[in-house]
Amino acid sequence: MSTVTFGVAPGYGEKLHEALGYSGAVRVGDRVEISGQAGVDDDLVVPDALEDEIVLAFDNVERTLATVGATWKDVIHVNSYHKVAPGDDVIGEDHNRVMAEQFRRRLGGRAPIWTETGVTVLGLAAMRVEIRVTAIVGSGD
Repeated sequence: MSTVTFGVAPGYGEKLHEALGYSGAVRVGDRVEISGQAGVDDDLVVPDALEDEIVLAFDNVERTLATVGATWKDVIHVNSYHKVAPGDDVIGEDHNRVMAEQFRRRLGGRAPIWTETGVTVLGLAAMRVEIRVTAIVGSGD
């Protein structure tokens, strides 16, 4: 039987765990799943600039993965959720450019599968992006 370990990121993760009762990550054997990570600081404040929000969401994915012994280099699947206006038929280049830059910066040439979804609402009113990943610890070595 595999060992199950839950992780909660310090700061924002602890606040969400206390308020809403969920963990940010779970590791079962070498497989890791994380909940959607927002681009928020430890006080749950979303930056004004979209680029800063996306970079912070990537940072928070990294922080959350670390709680269960994983890194971006272990990531095999990314789901990203992008706030779009009702009726929009595409996620904007402003989102895609920063996402691609962060993939290149953090993954060292690895190219996990990616599902990008446009949504009209996210967990906090100011949020414009949320990122969740699946990782296999050691697969990026």
